[in-house]
Amino acid sequence: MNNVLDSGETKNILVVDDTLDNLIFLSAILESKGYCVYTANDGKSAISLAMNYPLDLILLDIIMSDMNGYEVCKQLKSCKQTSKIPIIFMSGLSHVDDKVKAFKMGGVDFISKPFQYQEVMVRVEHHLELNQIQKQLINLNLQLEERVQERTLQLEQANEQLLKIVLHDSLTGLLNRRAFIQQLKQAFQQNQTHLDQPYAILFLDCDRFKFVNDSLGHFAGDELLIAIAQRLQSFLDPPDLIARLGGDEFVILLNPLRHRDPQHIANQILESFSHPFRLGIRTVFINFSIGLAISNPSYQKPEDLLRDADTALYQAKALGKGRYQLFEPEMYQAVLQRLQLETDLRKALVNQEFSVHYQPIISLNSGIIIGFEALIRWHHPTQGLIPPGLFIPIAEETGLIARIGEWVLRESCHQVSAWKKQRLSDYPLTVSVNLSALQFSQENLIKQIDNILDESQLEPQYLNLEITESAILDHPETASDILKQFKKRRINLSIDDFGTGYSSLSYLHSFPVDTLKIDRSFITPIDDNPNTLGLVPVIISLVQTLGMNVIAEGIETAQQLDQLRKLNCNAGQGYLFSKPVNSQTATHLIQSSPHW
Repeated sequence: MNNVLDSGETKNILVVDDTLDNLIFLSAILESKGYCVYTANDGKSAISLAMNYPLDLILLDIIMSDMNGYEVCKQLKSCKQTSKIPIIFMSGLSHVDDKVKAFKMGGVDFISKPFQYQEVMVRVEHHLELNQIQKQLINLNLQLEERVQERTLQLEQANEQLLKIVLHDSLTGLLNRRAFIQQLKQAFQQNQTHLDQPYAILFLDCDRFKFVNDSLGHFAGDELLIAIAQRLQSFLDPPDLIARLGGDEFVILLNPLRHRDPQHIANQILESFSHPFRLGIRTVFINFSIGLAISNPSYQKPEDLLRDADTALYQAKALGKGRYQLFEPEMYQAVLQRLQLETDLRKALVNQEFSVHYQPIISLNSGIIIGFEALIRWHHPTQGLIPPGLFIPIAEETGLIARIGEWVLRESCHQVSAWKKQRLSDYPLTVSVNLSALQFSQENLIKQIDNILDESQLEPQYLNLEITESAILDHPETASDILKQFKKRRINLSIDDFGTGYSSLSYLHSFPVDTLKIDRSFITPIDDNPNTLGLVPVIISLVQTLGMNVIAEGIETAQQLDQLRKLNCNAGQGYLFSKPVNSQTATHLIQSSPHW
C-alpha cells in the first residue's frame, strides 16, 4: 500500500514507547514506507507532540514509567483537538482484560509485543486508510445535505465508487490488499472448523519490472501490469482469488486446494511467463519469483500465512529469481536475523562500530609497497566481527552503503594523508577505495569527493577509486561524464573484480581508466604449470597495450607470484604479502620497508 493516499499528503505517525529499541525498529520500518514519523519516550512528550503537530495515527505503548498508555489516551480523547486521532495500543500484556480496557479507552486496535513486521504494517495501513475513508464520507455527506432530492442518488453513487476504490486496484481491476486480507480472514476462519480443506497462498513479484518501467516508460509499465493480471487470472478456478498488493506484487489465494498441487500451479505460472508480452511494437519478456505457503493448524493469524509466503518469495529471489520456493519454518528465523542485522547496521553507523583495514598493494617489479586497498570491517558489540559478505549486501539493499562508503572514503583519505605527513615511505603511497554503484549514481558525488580531499589535505593523484564494470556500463553516458571529471582532478580510476561482470575489454577504449584489477578467480588456479594461466596473459597483454596498469588480486602462493612476474604484471595484492590489517599495523608495516 502506498504511504501517500488520495489526498497526496504524507501521513504523520507518532510512536510512543519508553524502550529505545522499539522506537528505532518502528521508526525504521515506517520511514522505509515513506511515512513521517514522530517519536516520544514518555506520556507527557506524546501529549505535547499531539497538541502541536497534525497526526494521522498514534502507536501507543501501555506500560511506561511516568504515565501509562491508558492515561495518555484518556487525556487525548478528552481534548477536542486530539480526540479524533486513531490510537493503536502496543503492549506485551496478553490478558483479554488489558485488550478490553484498551478498546474501552478509545483505542482502535491492539498490537502485541514482540512486534511482527507484517502485522505492524498491515494494521497501520489499514487504520490510515479507514481514517481517510471516514473523512471522505463526512465531506461527502456535508455536500449532499444541500439538496435533499439529490442526496440519496449521489450517496449511492459515491458509496458504490468508494467501495470500488476501497476493495479494488484502480489499474488492473483486481482486488487490492485490503479486500484480499478480508478474504484471507474468511478462509482462515473456515479452515479452523474444516481442517480437511486447506488453502494456499502464492506471493508473486516481477524480477525485472523496474527495468521495463524505467526503459519504456510508466505508460508501458501500466500496460504490462494489466497484461500480467490477465495472464495470472487464467490459472484460477472459482472461488480462487487474485489481488494486486501494489507495484508489481500480486498474490493468489487457492481456496480450497482440494486435490490440486500448489507447487505444480506455481510451475505452470513460471512456464507461462517464458512467453513474451506484446506492448505496441515491442516484445517484452518478464520473469516472476514466487513464494508459496500452505495453511496448517499451527497458524494463529491469517496474516502470518501471507507473511510466510512473502518470506518464501524473498528466499526464491535470493536463490536466483525466476523460480518458486515453498515456505519452511527456518526461513522465518533467517528473516528475523536479517532484520535484526539491518537494525544493528543502522546503529553501527551511529555508534562508530566500523573500522577500516588496509591491504598492501605490491609492485611486482620492485617488491615494495606502493599503496593500500581500504576495506571496511564491522565489530558488532555482541557478535564480534561481522563478515563484509554478510552486511554489505544488506547495506546495498537498504541504501546505507552510500553513507558507509562516504565514511570509508573519508577515513582512508585522512589516514594516507597522515602517513604522507609522517614521511614513512620514500615511495608515494596511494589508497584504493571501492565506490559502490549507488555512490557512483549520486548527483553530489564529485562535490563529496572534493570536500573529503580538501579536508584531509590529500592530493587527488594519491586517491584511486575502484568501480565495478556494471556500475559503469549500466549508465554509460552518465559514467563517462563522471569519469572525465575524475580525470580532470587527477583522481585515478580502477576497474574492480574484472571477469566477474561484463568481462569485456572493448569498453575500456571509451573511458579514462588507469588500472584494471584481475579478479582472484583468475589467479587462484595458477601454479607452476603454464597451462593454468588461462586468460591472464591475454588480459595483461591487451590492457598494457592500452596503456593501463594491471593489479592481480588474491595472490597466495610463490608460484602465482613467479608466474605473474614473468607476465610483467604491474602489481598485486593477497595473503602472500599481507592480509588486510588495521591502521596501526599498516603503519608498522610501512616503517619496516618490506621487500618481496
